[in-house]
Amino acid sequence: MAGAPSASDPQGGHVVLDTGRQIRAAIDDLVPAAHRIGKAIESVIEGKPEAIRLTLAVLLAEGHLLIEDVPGVGKTMLAKALARAIDGTVQRVQFTPDLLPSDITGVSAFNQERRDFEFKPGPVFANVLLGDEINRASPKTQSALLECMEERQVTVDGTTYVLQAPFMVIATQNPVEMEGTYPLPEAQRDRFTARISLGYPSATAERAMLDSHGATSPLDQLEPVARASDVQDLVIAVRSVLVSDQVKEYLINLANATRTSPELRLGASPRATLHLLRISRAWAALDGRDYVIPDDVQALAAPVLAHRLLPTAEAIVERHLPEHVVKRIVAQLPLPRR
Repeated sequence: MAGAPSASDPQGGHVVLDTGRQIRAAIDDLVPAAHRIGKAIESVIEGKPEAIRLTLAVLLAEGHLLIEDVPGVGKTMLAKALARAIDGTVQRVQFTPDLLPSDITGVSAFNQERRDFEFKPGPVFANVLLGDEINRASPKTQSALLECMEERQVTVDGTTYVLQAPFMVIATQNPVEMEGTYPLPEAQRDRFTARISLGYPSATAERAMLDSHGATSPLDQLEPVARASDVQDLVIAVRSVLVSDQVKEYLINLANATRTSPELRLGASPRATLHLLRISRAWAALDGRDYVIPDDVQALAAPVLAHRLLPTAEAIVERHLPEHVVKRIVAQLPLPRR
């Protein structure tokens, strides 16, 4: 990314820009770069700017995205458009009941010529891994993603392989058709930074889609507007966005409120609080700010927390969805003092 301050990270740890001038310059570079990526995706996904912005925020927060929606609304297209826009590698895995963990991570195969075992990388070795209909695979296969999503590495036959950066898992699932599916375990859902639903497009957006996408695939005309290395520079800039002690306290109070809510039997985990902090930084950076405000946290609370929460039996009967519980908690929780 032209003009971005350089920062290397040979050990894979978190690099943070060390001066206010560097941070400000990085944020100033981030906004137009993110705008170009967003515009490129919008040329494929019509009429969903908020979903695209949230997807970019998850990418810059080094997170993973769960898209839960009915078939045919562009879930797979969104993932492919993101990978094409950043000129990154993308691998698609169709999750089925007979899929094995080695089909995702890779396998050690015996080489007859070398008389030794050699590792055959699986589709997880890509910048964007698209897991289509993730809830159709068995829990054993789903668990193959746990290590790579949290630690960005894969261990096969006792050998650990580091994944390339940036790395993002975008998984889709259909909430309507539940026959032959396996619900995502709590440990799996907790590793997804956010959950979004694209929904049906507006009549105007659907008409534009018919005009522009009726003859050819929109991905064929999508040209990369950034490189994977550019995204890493943007990630480094996001890591340095300031979060005040008051906002951190607000995050903790929000998480504690979900843990003590009488409508929830499982509240937000410490990992959820950390994910909310990271994506709030990315959300602020996309607004051109080098500091997080409570409005960022409030805007992201539902997509980041709701899919991790488990309602009580009474709440299910009364149809109090976790999304509604989170929104009520946000509305009632006092804002941090200046």
